Amino acid sequence: MSDTPFGFGLPPEEPDDGDEGKKKDQQSGGGQGPANPFGFGPGGPGGDNPLAAMFGSLNPNDLGAAFQQLGQMLSYEGGPVNWDMAKQIARQTVSQGTPDGTKDASIGPAERTQVDEAVRLADLWLDDATSLPSGAGSAVAWSRAEWVEATLPVWKELVDPVAERVGAAMGDVLPEEMQAMAGPLLGMMRSMGGAMFGTQIGQAVGVLAGEVVGSTDIGLPLGPVGKAALLPLNIESFGKDLSVPQEEVRLYLALREAAHQRLFAHVPWLRSHLFGAVEGYARGIKVDTAKLEDVVGQFDPQNPEELQQALQQGMFQPEDTPEQKAALARLETALALVEGWVDAVVHSAAKPRLSSADALRETLRRRRATGGPAEQTFATLIGLELRPRRLRDASRLWASLTDARGVDGRDGLWAHPDMLPTASDLDDPDGFVHREQLDFSELDKMLGEAASGPSEKPNLTKDEPKDGEEGEEKGKAEGDDDK
Repeated sequence: MSDTPFGFGLPPEEPDDGDEGKKKDQQSGGGQGPANPFGFGPGGPGGDNPLAAMFGSLNPNDLGAAFQQLGQMLSYEGGPVNWDMAKQIARQTVSQGTPDGTKDASIGPAERTQVDEAVRLADLWLDDATSLPSGAGSAVAWSRAEWVEATLPVWKELVDPVAERVGAAMGDVLPEEMQAMAGPLLGMMRSMGGAMFGTQIGQAVGVLAGEVVGSTDIGLPLGPVGKAALLPLNIESFGKDLSVPQEEVRLYLALREAAHQRLFAHVPWLRSHLFGAVEGYARGIKVDTAKLEDVVGQFDPQNPEELQQALQQGMFQPEDTPEQKAALARLETALALVEGWVDAVVHSAAKPRLSSADALRETLRRRRATGGPAEQTFATLIGLELRPRRLRDASRLWASLTDARGVDGRDGLWAHPDMLPTASDLDDPDGFVHREQLDFSELDKMLGEAASGPSEKPNLTKDEPKDGEEGEEKGKAEGDDDK
């Protein structure tokens, strides 16, 4: 990730004298006029003219764009993250290509057909492996730029709660007597903070666009509902060194994407459960105000990269409280259960049909366990790693549930979050698998009767029989008394 903010490069070293120095003097007007026309004091990068420090390496064609970007940064008045800038930076990052030299490319008809056929076949195979019906109304093939466009709304949901805390903290670090007089400064700092976050998020999303193979790689539904999405260019890069036929790689990844789609489409509470866990964890994150105070105290408008570097180094620390630990455990367990279920279901569908199923499964497991540079960036920025640390434990539990209760019994646990295994159940999967299953039918019946209105039957005491022969005898006795 670049150390220079907003895409501005550092100025080249310029000689103090000599022919090049004369040329420089001539270009600046032959030495006529004030040495510092913008009124900035001497010192710091760029000498008498600090703008040279920011724009020195830009050619005239880029200078207008750089000033426009700086204007957007300082004039931003939106939420805690400048998402327009994030989108712009992400698109720029994608256009630069990946470290292996692969450039983004538009999707052709042949690739769209391949993705559509792979998802359709994957859904057919999954019908035997899960009781959840297909959740993909359509299959789409995305370029990296299209992935950025489609997923930014979800990144906004994930990042805004944490960025909001940072924006508030940037004002709180100033003494109260200064806050009343520092309105314009606070506004500028919030604009700068929103731009800094937007830049970093944009770069991370842009890098991630070069790594992902679908819309559900991180275990969260990043794309539109009902669309199974694959990135043909990244799938090709992913399978290049695996010694596995490209068709099998594409089909295995289509199985994973289609399985995620089934789960999120037919477990309606799951998405809000996961995002609620992320938000709950974010609420417990505290900003390292000591570090932020140092940054604000030494803040130099000529060097906005200082604030960006502070963001890169991370200013977030999780609260060491029972509530925060519970929020983290809830999120990690939820991610593990989602990824473990997908892993178990996909393996069940692929194992009898793909010779490379075992190798591809292990490759994907390791990939999710280690994460890439973009995931590390998000961990730094929002203090959270979206990785299922207990994926293997969860996968084994789901497989054991399949053996013990069948496909329907296993998938039936997704009916309610309280029915799912907990973190302690991952420690003792056999205990959970063989635990007596709860029967919710009577409870549902009682709730239904309560919702339909008061019963016309007389109230019975605890000791009175409800039905059977004793109830009949009681009725006869009451009839005799009436006579």
